[in-house]
Amino acid sequence: MALDLDYVRSQFPALADGFAYFDNAGGSLVLGTVADRVRDYLLTTSVQTGASYPQSQRAVERLREARQRIALLLNAAQPEEIVLGPSTTVLCQFLARAMEGRLQPGDEVVVTDFDHESNIGPWRRLEERGIVIKTWSLDPETLTIDLDALDALMSERTRLVAVTHTSNILGTIHPVAEIARRVHARGAEIVVDAVAYAPHRAVDVQAWDVDYYVFSFYKTYGPHFAVLYGKYDKLLELDGLYHYFYGRDKVPAKLEPGNTNYELAWGAAGIVDYLDTLGGTTGDRAALTRAFEAIAVHEATLAERLLGYLRSRNDTRIIGLRTSDAAQRVPTIAFKIEGRDSAAIVRETDRHAVGIRFGDFHSRRLIEHLGLAENNGVVRVSMVHYNTLDEVDRLIGGLDRALQ
Repeated sequence: MALDLDYVRSQFPALADGFAYFDNAGGSLVLGTVADRVRDYLLTTSVQTGASYPQSQRAVERLREARQRIALLLNAAQPEEIVLGPSTTVLCQFLARAMEGRLQPGDEVVVTDFDHESNIGPWRRLEERGIVIKTWSLDPETLTIDLDALDALMSERTRLVAVTHTSNILGTIHPVAEIARRVHARGAEIVVDAVAYAPHRAVDVQAWDVDYYVFSFYKTYGPHFAVLYGKYDKLLELDGLYHYFYGRDKVPAKLEPGNTNYELAWGAAGIVDYLDTLGGTTGDRAALTRAFEAIAVHEATLAERLLGYLRSRNDTRIIGLRTSDAAQRVPTIAFKIEGRDSAAIVRETDRHAVGIRFGDFHSRRLIEHLGLAENNGVVRVSMVHYNTLDEVDRLIGGLDRALQ
């Protein structure tokens, strides 16, 4: 099915200002319906849950429904596998803290040097407790991962592998299901940071057999809020982060200290309603799948327009795959212009009502590993499905003027 771009753009009120938003990996625009839901919750259901009076019971029901809708988005087996929190960074820190009781000195955790720091730093801090941290590195020449290198890193003491589904700089989609298979074969668990993947493709935690999966809604057309999926039996094993009387079986509440944000949960569920409409309003996984299939086709067209321009320049290095193949990458595209300061390039495009960005994007270890930190890091253009070819052409025009 083709993406109805006029309908899509009508759902994002901020687009009315005529600006071309290409910093979506930093934070996407918010659906109008999501904002409406947040407002409605605050004005009609802003009471504490758990009481016997009707308004409180309505709040309970809304939170339950929101968790169910978010579970559908991830294809979780049950709503109790959905842990809600402020951000991916915070949820990864929560998960690391909740695992501490299961880890012993000498146990091993594998992290990468190609992930966002949110899924590296919390695990590296476990070294203070005697946990051995090993690093799975990206090949700096091919910019690809080697699954056999991961196998070589793991041992009988490996307890967890932390990896990204898609780099927020390279845009490459990693084979999470195969990584999970190899990790489980060694008796370990896997946690996947999907912040750069979830806005672009359908999530299916059951099909991939991941143990934990986390991403932020504010990069997926929603509010500043996030979700951590965990297999139910795995969540039961974790230490609680809430009051002492929240027992180990009180999932997911024991992992949501201070309670989750009710209005943002209700708002975030509106993302699923929007995707339902894009996919045919059937309200099931089939609708979500159709929606993301249409999104992927449109995004590949956008990516090819920009990549074609970048490939035509002999002074430009594309950081990542040079193809726009939707099976291999999302339209998050980073590049470096020989001898040019990335910040100066971006500031020039600002003048043309085009928003892109420069830097390391909290993937500093990757930028340093690739030797790209000089001259203010890389330029990054991160597109999503509400962007248009006309906007990409405006960006290309701005880049041409900046690079004269």
